[in-house]
Order: sequence, then C-alpha cells, then structure tokens
Amino acid sequence: MADLIFITGGARSGKSDYALRRAEALPGAHYFIATCPVIDPEMEERIARHRRERQGGMWTTVEEETELTAVLRSLESGAVCLIDCLTLWINNLMYRAEKTNTPFTEDEMIHRAHGLVNAVNEFQGTVICVSNEVGLGVVPDNAAARKYRDLVGRSNGIVAASAGEAVFVSCGLPLFLKGQPQ
Repeated sequence: MADLIFITGGARSGKSDYALRRAEALPGAHYFIATCPVIDPEMEERIARHRRERQGGMWTTVEEETELTAVLRSLESGAVCLIDCLTLWINNLMYRAEKTNTPFTEDEMIHRAHGLVNAVNEFQGTVICVSNEVGLGVVPDNAAARKYRDLVGRSNGIVAASAGEAVFVSCGLPLFLKGQPQ
C-alpha cells in the first residue's frame, strides 16, 4: 500500500516547490506525472521552466492529461510518484467530455477520484498529489466555473480523506492539516 501525501494551496502558493522538496528527500525512483497540456506559448514556456527545474537525472517525467490510474499501475514498486496537478487533471477531464459532447457529472468525478485513490492504494511506494484550493474565493459568475470549483473541491476532499498526510501551503509555508512529515 502506498503512502499518500496530499498537498494543496492557492495559485503560486509554493505547493509544487514544497512537493518537489518532499519527494526528492525520499528514496527510490522518482516519477513526475505532469497533467498540464500545452495550450499557448506562455504555457509552453512555463512547462519548459518546470522541466528545467527537474533536470539532473532524479526525475522521469510522464506527461498524462487524464489517465492517472493507468500511469500509477505501470510504475515500479518502491517508487516516488509526484502528480502535479489534480486541478489540471479535472480541467482536462471536463474539456474532453465537452469535446465529445459527453456529460461530466459530479458522480463521474467522484468515481474518478475514488479510482485514483484505489490505484494509489495498490501502488507500492509514495504518491504525492498536488491540487489547487479553488474554493476560498468568490463564487464564480458562470455555471462552468462553478461546476469546476465544485468538482475540484469534491476530488480534493476524497483524496485528502484517503491521505495519511494533508498539507496546505500558503506563502511557501506548509500548514499540516492531517499527519506530520515522516
């Protein structure tokens, strides 16, 4: 059974940097599961910057926008897997559903989040999931944004409940919601 660490916080809160430091302190092969699609030149540069930060031989990057459970099931036992981030994963799931004219409901999100947790529980290693906290601001002004906020909140709750450790990062500082670093 995997050790699951859930790390959340606002945009640019330092959660990804904190997750990288935590992961790099652990032994074993290191896999970075990147969920971010290249959608414009600015995002392409952002992705390239993050790749440069992980250079040096420790990390193997796997780019996967939606099928996180399949990736986890393909990795070697004893590895450290950093998934960054669940918020973009949900965005990608919503986008693909929209493009195929398929509804993506809260029940589907719950099913996907539990599927991810099940894959984590089958994994023999450490999984660190990064996700934005999107529910602390104003109520979005449109139905799609409200749905996104709700789906992220539902997924975060499911993953955090299953984690041995849940951390909220603000201003680069970790606040332990559940558990303590091992």
